[in-house]
Amino acid sequence: MTDDAILARQTADPTPADAPEAEGLGCHAGAEKMKAAAMASGKAEVMERLEKDYPKGPHDRPQSMCPAFGSLRVGLRMRRVATILSGSACCVYGLTFTSHFYGARRPVGYVPFNSETLVTGKLFEDIREAVEQMADPAQYDAIVVTNLCVPTASGVPLQMLPKEINGVRIVGIDVPGFGVPTHAEAKDTLSGAMLEYALTEARSGPVQAPRDGLEERPTVTLVGEMFPADPMTIGALLEPMGLAAGTVVPVREWRELYTALDCVAVAAIHPFYTASLRAFAKAGRPITGSAPVGYEGTNAWMEAVGRLANVPQKDIDRARNGILPAIRGALAGAPITGRITLSGYEGSELLVGRLLVESGADLRYVGTACPKTPHSADDAAWLEAHGVHVQYRASLEQDIAAFEEFRPDLAVGTTPVVQHAKEAATPALYFTNLISARPLMGPAGAGSLAQIVNGAIANKPRFDRMTAFFEGVGSGDAAGVWEDVPADRSAFRKKYAAKTRRQTNAVDNGEAVGC
Repeated sequence: MTDDAILARQTADPTPADAPEAEGLGCHAGAEKMKAAAMASGKAEVMERLEKDYPKGPHDRPQSMCPAFGSLRVGLRMRRVATILSGSACCVYGLTFTSHFYGARRPVGYVPFNSETLVTGKLFEDIREAVEQMADPAQYDAIVVTNLCVPTASGVPLQMLPKEINGVRIVGIDVPGFGVPTHAEAKDTLSGAMLEYALTEARSGPVQAPRDGLEERPTVTLVGEMFPADPMTIGALLEPMGLAAGTVVPVREWRELYTALDCVAVAAIHPFYTASLRAFAKAGRPITGSAPVGYEGTNAWMEAVGRLANVPQKDIDRARNGILPAIRGALAGAPITGRITLSGYEGSELLVGRLLVESGADLRYVGTACPKTPHSADDAAWLEAHGVHVQYRASLEQDIAAFEEFRPDLAVGTTPVVQHAKEAATPALYFTNLISARPLMGPAGAGSLAQIVNGAIANKPRFDRMTAFFEGVGSGDAAGVWEDVPADRSAFRKKYAAKTRRQTNAVDNGEAVGC
């Protein structure tokens, strides 16, 4: 049977009228209830590991899209890797948007279930059957099977799947919305699982060689998604030290996992990849955080990497002296003026903050949806020493509060932050598409933000003209032109909002956000 035929499988019979229900495990259930169900159904170890790897903040979690968005994206970008999702149909339907949005041109596997197959264990057998039928070594190196919220809470035991079928690796992971806080961290969930698998293979015997042959120089593995030019820039920084930029994790092909592990040092460019970094530590690879951003960042990073790789100090100094003047010149030639607040959910927010400060910006606040980790400590300390408030696990409310407090000339943030800023007639830029999708490292990164940031700040007069033009047309329910302006019902709205807060506020209510 072809994989497309398998992916189109449907349950033979609709849910029987008298089928037992998996009580309380629908997407409407609260996060704590689903977590408790998962713990009771055999997923205690999984949940404890997720809690340790991805600690939440003082509130339940940042407002985020479904975390499986991240792990799915990583799998879809890999050559010869198939993806199967196990979850509610509505969730799977929404997540397949990822494959279309990013042009993956690959099918997403789905094993449907109903209450009966869920509670009787038939769902696991259906997953196993689908995996066995898809395990064609001519097409795939690996098949990734992902449990979403309901199967995780119900204890569907993906760890019991065969590790290999017909030479095709089987990787099962749980990515529940009540266990993995953000989609950025879900990328680590899958990457870490694959690195653990590849490490076991590498220790067992010979493994597949890289597609482009082995690098003769010692390599530094880069962890975190970056602008495509950044690894090349990092390679140029490492070359004078006799090193080479190695594999970037998340990888694009299974065999790259072996080259990622075969390095002299690991650079945690994005510091929240806890599971992946644990696999590198298990392999005995030393790890450093931060990245070569700006003058001071590049200077410190090259020193740290050189020492981890046992490069002689004279070679480290020669490499730094050869590149740092160019970075200083780029920063001086492209200054940024104006007060800025910054927030995002990619994991590179602190790095961008450092670059903005070294470019001359009056940066007051950096918010990131990602957690505080040992590998982000130096960046946070540097920013705080320069008067910047760093907020890990930032919520939308905290990002907006920072905007209201500091009244910046430019707000860089997520979509709702940008919307709030523009409603206040303040220029704003969406972090993911307009800031993180630019080179940040070395001389190329030093001047990359100035044009767009200064250009956006210079648009303030346009916002003022639009505000003046539309002044008096009302706002909210009263916006527009009316013969009789609608009566203000704000008192009723506040009373109703307070009454329904527990039902509507996912963060306060502890619902499974994004499930």
